[in-house]
Amino acid sequence: MSSHSTAENYQGPPHVHHMDAPTAYSAAKLGMWLFLATEILLFGGLFAAFALFRWMYLEAFEHASQQLAWGWGALNTLVLLFSSFTAAMAVEAAQKGNNQRVFRLLAITIGCGFIFLIIKFIEYRAKYVHGIWPSSAEWNDPQFNAHYKSFFGLYFCMTGLHALHVILGMGLLAWALRKARVNRYSKEYYTPVEVGALYWHLVDLIWIYLFPLLYLVGHPSWHTPFGH
Repeated sequence: MSSHSTAENYQGPPHVHHMDAPTAYSAAKLGMWLFLATEILLFGGLFAAFALFRWMYLEAFEHASQQLAWGWGALNTLVLLFSSFTAAMAVEAAQKGNNQRVFRLLAITIGCGFIFLIIKFIEYRAKYVHGIWPSSAEWNDPQFNAHYKSFFGLYFCMTGLHALHVILGMGLLAWALRKARVNRYSKEYYTPVEVGALYWHLVDLIWIYLFPLLYLVGHPSWHTPFGH
């Protein structure tokens, strides 16, 4: 076969199909909503388990809940509510192509995430000092109420899992922030900010359920909001 006929039969490299901007936006948003649905199912199962154990061991759960410093929980609630507001404002700024404002608002939101984690560390440290920790000698003492262990086991599981989601959310927002730094957002493209904000709102919503469920269920001592 001649080189001439070979050239005629050559069709060139295969054509790669790229999604247009609206299709890519819809796909990203749908993917995030599906992911959020699985997260809701995960925490929904934990909430159901807590409700069942509380119904079975009401007195022990109420007494154990009084060992939590509701003031720290309330402060963290305010921090996350404010961060949800700044995340929503960042989406609005991205839709207008205001990259500098997006950068500032996302930086504030991520900063709120750090504050939340610091407060949670303070709470965990207080529990560790008082021996309310799975590896502590007091925890393994046979005299330690088994139903208390159920409460605090669920407490550490749910708040620890939530803290991991906060860290993941901060990572998503940092990715979106990096794009704002190089002026990537416009009226046509703001998907990373909206996807990150959606996830962050879920993180906030989960905490809004966790706070009363864990901290207020046992008639807390209002005059000692940050513990003894």
